[in-house]
Amino acid sequence: MNIMGINITEIPMLIMAFLISCILTIIFYKLFPRLGGNLYTTIRGGTPRAVGLAPFIVLLLFFPPPGNYLIGIIGILAFLDDIIGRKKIKGLPFELGQLSRGMGMLLVMVVGYFYFGLTSIIIALMIQPMNIADMQPGTASSTILIMSLIMAILLYLTTGNPYSAALIILVTCLGYATLDYQGKIMMGEVGNHSFGVSLGIVYTLLGINVANFHNWGTGGVFLVVLVLLIITSFLIAFLRRENLKNFLETSLQIHNPKYGDLLMDVLSGGGLGDLLRKIILGKRNISVKNKFMIFLGFRRLLYNPYGI
Repeated sequence: MNIMGINITEIPMLIMAFLISCILTIIFYKLFPRLGGNLYTTIRGGTPRAVGLAPFIVLLLFFPPPGNYLIGIIGILAFLDDIIGRKKIKGLPFELGQLSRGMGMLLVMVVGYFYFGLTSIIIALMIQPMNIADMQPGTASSTILIMSLIMAILLYLTTGNPYSAALIILVTCLGYATLDYQGKIMMGEVGNHSFGVSLGIVYTLLGINVANFHNWGTGGVFLVVLVLLIITSFLIAFLRRENLKNFLETSLQIHNPKYGDLLMDVLSGGGLGDLLRKIILGKRNISVKNKFMIFLGFRRLLYNPYGI
């Protein structure tokens, strides 16, 4: 299976992607406070949201097809979520923005299936940990820079091609990251969702190479990408460990949280995770007493904010 067998032979393309990302980031950083609405939040004394629109545009322009099709789908619907904000849908248990995001994830799975098979499910699920990473300044950027660099190296070792889609992710994030590390901007859904899907696609490319080498078949690709998703989540949990521990103890009353709790928060926290808990658990609260399950993080996984 040879998908996205690209050879980016011109370094100027990477330089251009970096510069456009820098320029658009600065433009949106200045513009969004003037536009106001849901594109500007009072967090940290006033912070432009959805500045991740800049890297989304760059990825859409420079990421090779069919990957950019999936980035386009999720980016557009995620940006609608950023614009709409937390508006309820009358008579339904979810917000309009959640519906938009959920549709984006489903479309990534469906459209991606024709290019990447069942691995498109994991590609779409990469949105969740990246969304949690974006809740702390610099965490999402650090995750993207670390994982895209690792992928660029591994793709080079497995293909011999020094230029890969991972480098496009890397330079795009470098162009955005400076203001993010300073806490002056937030990616918003459009940014973290676009980066999540793009990383998922690069993970799939590596999975295809590894599976082909070992004759593992499509199931092997799926497992490689799943492992990389978990590794990414471990990294995010580590980078956010202090904030996550404080959040779990003070907001969710999970005392002495284990690393498993931090990982489960990354994998299942946030609005979509809580919505699934509401659908599955209703108003039930499940108390976890088993020490091994506590170690694995089941207190956080089964925490139901809608429970009585």
